[in-house]
Amino acid sequence: MPDPTTAPDATPSTADAGQAPTADTLSDLQALAADSAAEARTYLTTVTDIASGANPAAALPLGLLALSQVLLMGARLGAIEDIVPEDRFEADPGPDVELDPLRENLTNLLEGLDEYADVVDPVTEPELTTGSLSNDLTVIAGALAHGLRHHEEGRILEALWWWQFSYLSDWGERAASALRVLQALLAHVRLDADADAVSEAEFDALHP
Repeated sequence: MPDPTTAPDATPSTADAGQAPTADTLSDLQALAADSAAEARTYLTTVTDIASGANPAAALPLGLLALSQVLLMGARLGAIEDIVPEDRFEADPGPDVELDPLRENLTNLLEGLDEYADVVDPVTEPELTTGSLSNDLTVIAGALAHGLRHHEEGRILEALWWWQFSYLSDWGERAASALRVLQALLAHVRLDADADAVSEAEFDALHP
């Protein structure tokens, strides 16, 4: 499976370049690209804030929200036909964003919660393996940042192709896995309360 954070400078597209899109189609794709770029920026900002450790109590709910929103972006891209860029090979967007500090900060923040049980592929390879929240969140950030560089340079179709391709091949799976883990962690935090403490709180609430 290709890693979007380490893609080569000339990544083959999923299909040969075809005819130029019509004006209406291009307008729709431009709108989709603008929305996707906004979602990508929001995710990157949120994950960077989480990794800073400024508000650790909000890390789980903010992470859950960021993943939910970016998965909606991916679902839109996955629901449409394959996007065909203008060129046969991906244009060089320049050096990839340095993501090691983000990964390290997330690892430190999530110490004791970072690793989780996962499967290689729920359809074809259901063997048990180990996942990592810090790695998942960083892989997603790398893929989104890569597409953003294309978008900021005006390569709209290239940005959409990259986000769609990397969603289907890698970051969509990582986001879905991380979302489930964060939801489970948040549920344990909210629901796994001491039974006696809950009873006392209920009594106090009913007998002010």
